[in-house]
Amino acid sequence: MQLRAFDAAKADSKLGVSALVALSSSLLKRSVRGGPIVIAEINLGGSIEPIHNPVRLVEIAAEEGANPILMPVTCRKLLFDLSDDTTIKVGAQFYQDARDALLKAVAE
Repeated sequence: MQLRAFDAAKADSKLGVSALVALSSSLLKRSVRGGPIVIAEINLGGSIEPIHNPVRLVEIAAEEGANPILMPVTCRKLLFDLSDDTTIKVGAQFYQDARDALLKAVAE
């Protein structure tokens, strides 16, 4: 597991959904599929925070060879500006909440 702060301040003041998925899968003793990137932050109340510039995050993930990219469903309309080549390379999967992200990230 690799955690990176993509915000400019790199304050690490919120828990990333990826960290929550990693910790939860460990408690459940289930492996996370190889290669996915989980994008988003979750606040203390359990709500998923909005992602600023998801197109750039998907482009970075595609350059690193990540597949699939798990992101909140609220980003779906914002990915309209994604290039055709990147769209083909990346298998974007959308989740509604942290539980849905965990279910999509764990190995079958």
